Amino acid sequence: MGPKNRREKEKEQRKKAILKAARKLFVKRGSAPVTVANIAKRADLSKGAIYLYFSSKEEICAQILLDEIARFHQKVAHLFDNGRTATEVLLDFSTLYIDFFLSDRELFRILMNFMLHNGSMDFTDDTDKRIILETNKAISVTERIFRYGIDKGEFFIKEQEVISMRNALWGLLNGVLSLHLFTGRESMREERIRENIKRGLGVFIEGLKKS
Repeated sequence: MGPKNRREKEKEQRKKAILKAARKLFVKRGSAPVTVANIAKRADLSKGAIYLYFSSKEEICAQILLDEIARFHQKVAHLFDNGRTATEVLLDFSTLYIDFFLSDRELFRILMNFMLHNGSMDFTDDTDKRIILETNKAISVTERIFRYGIDKGEFFIKEQEVISMRNALWGLLNGVLSLHLFTGRESMREERIRENIKRGLGVFIEGLKKS
């Protein structure tokens, strides 16, 4: 390995160490109270070294979120395999989405923060472009599910209604998570989320199937 390749590998290792340290702190404390100095200390780096890789704490949060969204896409990549019904695909997608954030609640908090305050975040142009790209990928999956149902004669909605149905689905999933993920009795949170999603999707899918 030449000097240049070695330097690039070391840079990538430091970047991964920063993200790993930040992730652990966010899970333990929540993202809001964590500072760049905290992350630097956890990663055993100087504060200045952090800024060689990320322009701000928000940029670190964004990178963590982007990495996880990419991981989520890998999970849903095979939803349309084996000729299943559109209803089965929609239910499986929703379950994967809920499971994803139940396993990492702080990630959902970061996502909601970005959705609400994205315009005021201190992002680089590259991060902005990646957020748009990865978000569009997730959106396209839900739109594909509805078009799949239309093509199979299972969902009786018009093409121009696909966007409205997509927005309604995201509202249902994120709304229920927002309502119960951080509030109420801890032992009941997951059960409430799953039960509300199940009931909501039942009504939602029944509407999609009515001609």
